[in-house]
Amino acid sequence: MSKEIVKDKNLIAFCGLYCGACKRYLAEKCPGCQKNEKASWCGIRKCCMANNYSNCAACRKFQDVNECKDFNNFFSKLFGFIFRSNRKACICRIKEVGEEKFASEMAEKKTHSIKR
Repeated sequence: MSKEIVKDKNLIAFCGLYCGACKRYLAEKCPGCQKNEKASWCGIRKCCMANNYSNCAACRKFQDVNECKDFNNFFSKLFGFIFRSNRKACICRIKEVGEEKFASEMAEKKTHSIKR
């Protein structure tokens, strides 16, 4: 891996995962969610960008992210199962402690997601 895991709130993906500890990001195979223009297929990314949200924790439309069809769909469930990631827990943690603290916690734990 070329990059080091660092604390950077700008490396929080729109869905709450932490790109700063992602193997693809660290191997320089992905620029991270916020800069990944190839991810135009992602409904979460489209929604957050259209509403000027840094991530789903800023959403005012849904109290629970699972109510959002962009966030909670078949592919996100499959992704979460395969990678044992819990994006909802990440969003809840961001709401609880803020982006800076969340990025710090994830960098310290060296993980891209709160595990299931």
